[in-house]
Amino acid sequence: MLLSVPLALQYEAVLTRPEHLAASGATVDQIGTLLDAVCAVGTHIEISFLWRPMLRDPDDELVLEVAMNGATDLLLTFNERDFAGAERLGVSVQRPGPAWRSWRHR
Repeated sequence: MLLSVPLALQYEAVLTRPEHLAASGATVDQIGTLLDAVCAVGTHIEISFLWRPMLRDPDDELVLEVAMNGATDLLLTFNERDFAGAERLGVSVQRPGPAWRSWRHR
């Protein structure tokens, strides 16, 4: 998992919204613990070049920037539609399930 500081902060902002806390039943402290764990296992990527605007959702730009600055060729998301255009940068956008099955059968 590739992460940048702006992306981790975006995750925190979204996950601690009242409606998401209510839906998950989690507390702000529990979300903090989860994000600490994600940051501990993720690979930190310095953002040295901004690729925006390219996508229809500005919040998704953070994800694409991490992918490009991390030199990955595969971006896994359940939100494929919002990453239309990423293929112009050489990034394949796939849903996690199909990507996992394809990788497992290699």
